[in-house]
Amino acid sequence: MHDTIFALATARGRAGVAVVRISGPMAWETASSLLDDLPNPKRPAVRVIRSQDGEAIDEALVLVFDHGASFTGERVVELQLHGSSAVIAAVLKELSALPSVRMAEAGEFTRQALENGRLDLAQVEGLADLIDAETEAQRRQALKVMRGSLSEKAMKWREELMRAVALLEVTIDFADEEVPVDVTPEVLSLISSARAEMQKEAEGGRISEQIRDGFEVAIVGRPNVGKSTLLNALSKREAAITSSVAGTTRDVIEVRMDLDGLPITLLDTAGLRETSDEIEILGVERGMARATAADLRVFLLDSEEVVEGLGVEVQTGDIVAYGKADLQTASGLAVSGLTGAGVDELLSILSSELENRASGASSAVRERHRVALLRGVDALNRAEEHLNSGSEWSEFSAEEMRQALRALDSLIGRVDVESILGVIFSSFCIGK
Repeated sequence: MHDTIFALATARGRAGVAVVRISGPMAWETASSLLDDLPNPKRPAVRVIRSQDGEAIDEALVLVFDHGASFTGERVVELQLHGSSAVIAAVLKELSALPSVRMAEAGEFTRQALENGRLDLAQVEGLADLIDAETEAQRRQALKVMRGSLSEKAMKWREELMRAVALLEVTIDFADEEVPVDVTPEVLSLISSARAEMQKEAEGGRISEQIRDGFEVAIVGRPNVGKSTLLNALSKREAAITSSVAGTTRDVIEVRMDLDGLPITLLDTAGLRETSDEIEILGVERGMARATAADLRVFLLDSEEVVEGLGVEVQTGDIVAYGKADLQTASGLAVSGLTGAGVDELLSILSSELENRASGASSAVRERHRVALLRGVDALNRAEEHLNSGSEWSEFSAEEMRQALRALDSLIGRVDVESILGVIFSSFCIGK
C-alpha cells in the first residue's frame, strides 16, 4: 500500500490559483481534517480551509477523486487555493503536522500512477518530456508518447510474437507426432512483420531524440566573414561579440532558439585559419570538432571562396551562403547579419531542411527506447536464422523470440527497469 503524500502541484510564487494535491489511501481523511465537510467526488465545491484550531486559512475549490479515477490511481483530493505565498505556506504547514500524510518526493505522484497501471514507463517519459517541452514540435512529440503511441506499437508487436512463440511451441510439444499444418511460414511472416516495424521505429529514434534535445546548427567560416553578426541576426539578440578584428571568437558560442516549432542550437565557431596564437588554435580545433559533429552546417564564405578549402567536410543538407551581402555580391545565397539581407531566406531554407528531417521521427524518443528496439530486432534475426535451419532448431528460435519479448517489455516498463526509475523520476519536480 502506498503512503499518503501531498505537495504543491503548481509553481511557487504569487499566482491566481495554486493547487495542493493529496494522494493515497488516507487522502480523503487527511483533507477532511482541514474542511468542514468533504465534497462528493462527482461534485467539486468551494470549501473553507481551516487550521487545526478552527481558524479560516482560505476558501478553495475542492476536487475529490475516488480510487482508480485519479491521475495517480489512488484516492486524491486537490485543493485549488488562492495563489499567495502566505496561503500556500499555511496549508502546507497544516498538512505537515498531520501523522497520516507526508511531503511527496520528486515525481512521486507520477510513480504512483506507474505502479497503479495508470501509465507505463514510456508514457511516464513522455509526460516528463511534455513538462520540459519548449517548442511546438517537442510538445506534439511528447504528447503523442504520453498518450501511448509507443506503448500501443509495442503491445501490437508483442501480440504478434506471442502468437509466433505459441505456434512454435505446438511443434515442440508434439515433436514426435505429425502436426497437420506447417506453422513455419506463418511464424516467419510474424517475425518479419514485427522486425521491420521495430527496425523502422528504431531508425526514426535518432530524429526523435534530436527533436527532444534540439538540432545543432553550426555556422562555419573564416575569420571576419560575418559569422557572429549573422548569429546575432538569427537569434535576434547580441549573443556574440562582433568586431572588425579577425579572431574575436575564440570559443564556441551557443544560442538556443525556436525555428518554426523546432528546437535548434546555433553554434558560432572560431574562424578557421592557421594561427600562432595558442588560445585561438584551441578555439579553431574545438570549433572544427563541434561543426563536424553538428546536425547541420551553414558555411559562410567570401564571394570568391570555395567551401572545400575550409577543412570541414560538407554533408548532405548543409547550406552554403556568402557573407557581408551589404559589401559584396555573390552568385548564390547572400546574407548580411548587419542589414538583415538574405536572413529570412536562410531561415526558410534551414527550416525546410530540418522539417524534412523531422518528418522521419518515430515514437522512440530516447536512447533507451532505441536500444531496446534494436535488441529485439537482433533477437528476431537470430530467431529467423534458427527457424530456417530446420525444425530441430525450433526451441532455439522460440527462446530468441522470448528475448525479443523481454526487450519489448523493458521498453514499456514491465521488466528490467528498476535501475533507471530513480533517474527518470528525479527529473520531475515535486508535485508531479
